[in-house]
Amino acid sequence: MSRSPSSPPIRILVVDDSAASRELLMGVLNGHPGLDVVGTAVDGETALRQAQRLQPDVITMDIHMPGIDGFATTRLIMERCPTRVVMVTATSFPSEVAASFHALECGALTVIGKPLGPGHPQFAAAADELVRTVMLMAEVHVVKRWPSAGRTLPPAAVTTATSTAASTAALPAAQADRGARLIAIGASTGGPIVLQDILSRLRPGLGAPVLIVQHISTGFTAGFVQWLAQTTGFNVRQAAHGDIVQPAVAYVAPDGKHMAIQAGGRIVLSEEPPEYGLRPSVASLFRSAAAAYGPRAIGVLLTGMGSDGALELKAMREAGALTLVQDAESAVIYGMPGQAVKLGAASHVLAPEAIAATLNRWVP
Repeated sequence: MSRSPSSPPIRILVVDDSAASRELLMGVLNGHPGLDVVGTAVDGETALRQAQRLQPDVITMDIHMPGIDGFATTRLIMERCPTRVVMVTATSFPSEVAASFHALECGALTVIGKPLGPGHPQFAAAADELVRTVMLMAEVHVVKRWPSAGRTLPPAAVTTATSTAASTAALPAAQADRGARLIAIGASTGGPIVLQDILSRLRPGLGAPVLIVQHISTGFTAGFVQWLAQTTGFNVRQAAHGDIVQPAVAYVAPDGKHMAIQAGGRIVLSEEPPEYGLRPSVASLFRSAAAAYGPRAIGVLLTGMGSDGALELKAMREAGALTLVQDAESAVIYGMPGQAVKLGAASHVLAPEAIAATLNRWVP
């Protein structure tokens, strides 16, 4: 992500109880000319004071710290001095990764992996992801969380094209006859919390499978799946090659593999070249859904940077599918959905709750 040379550097507060981790993060972040670490903190109480005093643009937050942990610290910061928080974790154990996603419910914008040191083979990729994420999050609108208010999604009451209530109510009767047999969803930055919201609103016994491509840090998919299953009540699993999809089950594309669907409902995973620089790509899923299911499919494109899936969502619409795009007010990043709207790929532009309501109407 590029910034104008005249732009002031992004001011960052690094919170981590490990001196080695703080030095590592400072080295990576200060190594980019557009970033400036203006302070550090070793625990939650210090982080809260530093956030209030320094007013950084972005905070990188550790999870496990003495005293107040990263979850509680994030919630307090979002209540008292709302700031963009990026959770940075070194764990790769699914159960611990799943726990780390609870930070999103506390107000954090995203969760990413911590670089493991210059000697690690994946160090350069992880360092680059950290820099890109911090720069991207610095542009995100900050949402205050009121004490004891529960989980807060980005503010959204109406859509850019038409109000949520009107869009849902205005669906043509012929299109709301519960004829869809497949739901395909693509998401990137900001997607996990929106997916959680949508899946938690889908009715029991939904008569179609849900296929999901979520751009996420390598090694995080299993934990992400576990978190979704635990917090939504929906049956969520990681997709496997050859799976025959079942109704009321959500299948999440695994790390490093494209996910496609065949006409008979069989999942195909592949290591074909990345699309839009990504594998898995939303493009691969949407293209296969258009070919295999045509008008019996629903395509949903959620928040995220770039344009992955936008052109392929248009192909779904041209094949007769219902295509839903998240609205700008509720999206953390309006890249992917915004590009879909520009291309004319969206049947409807809706907030997450209206997306869920529409899926419930269209699926048997």
